[in-house]
Amino acid sequence: MLPGTGSDDVFVRAVFEQPLDDIGVRLVAPAPVSGSPLVASYLDAFDAAAASAAGPILVGGVSFGAHLASTWALRNQARCAGLLVALPAWNGPAGDATAALAARASAALVREHGLEGALRLAIDGIAPWLAEELSRAWRRHGDQLADGLETAAAYPAPELPALGTLDVPVGIAACTDDDIHPAEVACAWADALPYASVQDTTLAEVGADPANLGRATVAAYQRARAAAGSSVGWV
Repeated sequence: MLPGTGSDDVFVRAVFEQPLDDIGVRLVAPAPVSGSPLVASYLDAFDAAAASAAGPILVGGVSFGAHLASTWALRNQARCAGLLVALPAWNGPAGDATAALAARASAALVREHGLEGALRLAIDGIAPWLAEELSRAWRRHGDQLADGLETAAAYPAPELPALGTLDVPVGIAACTDDDIHPAEVACAWADALPYASVQDTTLAEVGADPANLGRATVAAYQRARAAAGSSVGWV
């Protein structure tokens, strides 16, 4: 499972570790990759996980991490048991998607004010839990944060017609109060995919317990898997 732009494995574990453990799945969450190599590094991490597994693997992530997991799944359907997509932010080219604009704006803040100055501006007035997450994760990315944000904002998510060829169960979580990751995008993904389900949650629920986002994603995946009549095992 991969983090979103500027996020890290600490948040991924908080989101997915317990919900996956509840269904007997062991979480693998790579440490954050900084700078422009992040796309290739994360896709390589999926390849390495699949190469070491005894069978197909379940992949996914949050926001941009979910985009990359979907890209990998499309290229590796024989090695993919299913997909967990939390908060997809766009499909196809990022263009003026809100999440891409936010990532570019954050990168500009970092370049203009430095990491600590940008953090002070970015967390001013936001929910305390999100301020804590940004403060930890951005500092972990360090000097390469701006490059990573810009790389993610420029990288296309799968096109909807391509998602229509993904023949694995897909669970999608959307926060109905999240303007950065519109629920309409999650619904568009679900409509395009052959076997998909969407489970709603809210940012308030995620702030109270990040695992609520993971629970929503896993619950949606289980419904999609049941609807597909899948006999694929988890690895």
